[in-house]
Amino acid sequence: MHKSRNEWLRWVVFLVVAAVLSALVWVCWSVITRSHSIPGLLDSGPDTKVSVGITDMPQSLDIRATASASAERLLLDNVYETLLTVDQNNQLKPGVATDWKTSDDGLTYTLTIASGLTFSNGHTLDAGDVVWSLQQAITQKYADVDDLGDLKSVTNPNDSTVVITLAQTNPTLLRALSGRLGIAYDSEAGDADYAKQAVGSGPFTVGKFTPGQSLTLDYNGGYHGTKAHVGTVTFTQYSDETSLADAVSEGTIDMAAPATTTVASQMNGKDGLTVTEGATTDKVLLAFNNNSDSIMSDQNVRTTFRYLIDSAGIAASQSDSSGALGGPISPLEPGYEDLTGLFPHDMSKTQTMTSYFGPYLTTVDLVVTAQWQPMAETIKQQIEQLPRPSVNLEVVSDEEYVKRIQDGTWELTLMSMNGTDDAGTFADPNSIFHYNHAEVQQAYADARAATNDADYAEKMKVYARKLSEDAASNWLYTRKCFTVASTKLSGYPAALIDQRMPLADLTVK
Repeated sequence: MHKSRNEWLRWVVFLVVAAVLSALVWVCWSVITRSHSIPGLLDSGPDTKVSVGITDMPQSLDIRATASASAERLLLDNVYETLLTVDQNNQLKPGVATDWKTSDDGLTYTLTIASGLTFSNGHTLDAGDVVWSLQQAITQKYADVDDLGDLKSVTNPNDSTVVITLAQTNPTLLRALSGRLGIAYDSEAGDADYAKQAVGSGPFTVGKFTPGQSLTLDYNGGYHGTKAHVGTVTFTQYSDETSLADAVSEGTIDMAAPATTTVASQMNGKDGLTVTEGATTDKVLLAFNNNSDSIMSDQNVRTTFRYLIDSAGIAASQSDSSGALGGPISPLEPGYEDLTGLFPHDMSKTQTMTSYFGPYLTTVDLVVTAQWQPMAETIKQQIEQLPRPSVNLEVVSDEEYVKRIQDGTWELTLMSMNGTDDAGTFADPNSIFHYNHAEVQQAYADARAATNDADYAEKMKVYARKLSEDAASNWLYTRKCFTVASTKLSGYPAALIDQRMPLADLTVK
């Protein structure tokens, strides 16, 4: 009896151990074959850390509700993926959507969503999440939602297809879907605090965020694509360019991006550092107030000023210039054409034109903020080479400047415009430029009615030329951006880093 009981006990122990081992084997196999459901469990990533200095840390990470350029720059392509993305030449490329087709009438867009996508919490990303995200943007009136145009419907006939139908053409819809409006959010994320956290599908996750101070991005081991090459990227805000320059020079940070021209010039040639230049869509212009009570409402006066001011010389003298412009569209935007030859600097022609105006040209108000004062002084000197007009240069605070521009109490100002397709601002007579020209407005309307990218680009070229020929403003040059980085770093982007800074390919030697 005793022997029989021992044998029974041994069998019980054997069965229990076998069951436990079987369970462990099953769990391990499940983890191996479905590791995306437990992000990072088997892939903790590299232990390399990179520190980046910036000057504009966001106060909130919720780029849905606020049009924060800094949050967009840090999060897009890193934490969040968009339906489409752009390359270093600002050309549209596949993102969450691997392919897209547009109907002949330009009213229906069919996007194919990649398979096997997951959010950082392990949830599957499919067409349903894309539709939900677009619907949320519309119903919650998220930032820049008007860029989507007049949407008639957004549906997903299956998990891999999204169909967007428009009530009227919007040739820049795909461009909008490459930015904040194209982010795919997790429809099952619940009450995630997007101001401090993020549930994205990119190669990084948000590790720690201190508003206005720092942001740490962590390697996403569950990322469905090519994984990041570094373990963490920490962005730290510096209050001014001097402290930023000191930090990168002393090795406190590995990279300053984007760096100002001052920081870039100070670090150029310094051992252990590389200064890189890249193109942007940031356009610097001497803007004209075309309101009816402004002297600049006269097309002949505007033309005179464009011949009078040495735009090419100004462009060549600026350390942040990538070249003279001449029109409202930069080389990285659809519809670009070199318009610098329309109004070459010509003092003889200017003298003839100003003598025609007689006492009509007296004084013009040039209102700027402190950052533009040196260039404004140059423009003032160029204008005052002639007996008339004189220039009343006013350097005002940022707050006062906003008020003056909105109130229309200015005639000339220096400013920049940074965004693809922002040339359309001049077609709105209620914009700050108060430019009202029926033929130009019709040209822009024709461009907006385009049903494909090629047609849109050609019609924007026509619009831009008409706008420049009428001297609606004086477009001086396109800016370039700068990155200062340790020579041990590679794989970081050079162009467009003022708008987005994808760092998945960032590598430490």
